[in-house]
Amino acid sequence: MARDYYEILGVARQADDAALKAAFRKAAMQHHPDKNPGCTESEGRFKEVNEAYSVLSDPQKRAAYDRFGHDGVNGMGAGGRGGGFNDVNDIFNDVFGDVFGDMFGGGGGRGRSQGPARGQDLRYDLEISLEQAYASAEVEIRVPSAISCEVCDGSGAKRGTSPTTCGTCGGAGRVRATQGFFAVERTCPRCGGAGRVIADPCQTCQGHGQVRKERTLQVRIPAGVDEGSRIRLAGEGDAGARGGPRGDLYIFLSVQPHELFERDGLDILCSVPVPMTTAALGGEIEAPCLKADDAPGSASKISVKVPEGSQTGRTVRLKGKGMPSLRSRERGDLVVELFVETPTKLNGRQKELMRELAKSCDEGQHPQTSNFFKKAKRFWAAVTSEA
Repeated sequence: MARDYYEILGVARQADDAALKAAFRKAAMQHHPDKNPGCTESEGRFKEVNEAYSVLSDPQKRAAYDRFGHDGVNGMGAGGRGGGFNDVNDIFNDVFGDVFGDMFGGGGGRGRSQGPARGQDLRYDLEISLEQAYASAEVEIRVPSAISCEVCDGSGAKRGTSPTTCGTCGGAGRVRATQGFFAVERTCPRCGGAGRVIADPCQTCQGHGQVRKERTLQVRIPAGVDEGSRIRLAGEGDAGARGGPRGDLYIFLSVQPHELFERDGLDILCSVPVPMTTAALGGEIEAPCLKADDAPGSASKISVKVPEGSQTGRTVRLKGKGMPSLRSRERGDLVVELFVETPTKLNGRQKELMRELAKSCDEGQHPQTSNFFKKAKRFWAAVTSEA
């Protein structure tokens, strides 16, 4: 009496497609003939597992099996998905494709040779200054990459000779062999899947058709780039194999820290000292700024109005003097943070004037000091009362 298909796969009768596939994968790998060479029991179990999955993975056959048992599918053939049981390649391509690639016959793997192949993409890390990010710049870089061998024109064969079609695979790049009741495809061991052999290789590239060489490229840095921005240069990566197209070059940008400025999105922050007298009386100071309409990397000055009575930490925002946007015409602001500088090394006359100033000032002229000590008095009073 034939064994129950659900029992063979070790699943419940209500198992969904994902559970069936997982059970089939586990059982098939356990009893695979390649893992159990010469074991007739494993070969028989492997055949049972495949037969069970071929029926239960097909909704129509599974419905017939659930209703009538083995008699319900005998007339339909035990092969899954309309292919017949002996055509197990479709099932293997579905389930084992991610594990074994196109090792098994069928699908797109049959008779596929390795023709032209696209070159590898490359990554280049480039550090730029804030000035270059602000005003755009053109930078020269040197990138080591694979290029077609000029001696053999990328063929890999010595000049005056050419590669020949592989006699083992007939140019297909793969060989097919029968193992038990199914066929297996593998990469041709003679040509390595290229479909051709080189009897007399080029001495410059050793038959690879490519050599590594440092290339010089000019890269345009667009205004507004930020830390982590990426520039793609199409076709500037490694050369393709066997006449294939070049890959791409990806340039990843990092921005050097600046000694005067700090970037915050599109805004540029700059902390500027202000003499105590200017902060008290008000006036103007000069602050550094970046200038987009000059040559890349240039800097300039800008006048900043300091309001009367300015305190440390006060900010003055200068509209439109910040970073340009990479994807729009928007521009950020230059945010100047003031910090009041107390004069040092005063002479006698200066100290006398400062004492006179201190005597003439009242609480209303030191609002922060007055407010602080009001809070302090309440705190001290509370402490005293608790004691």
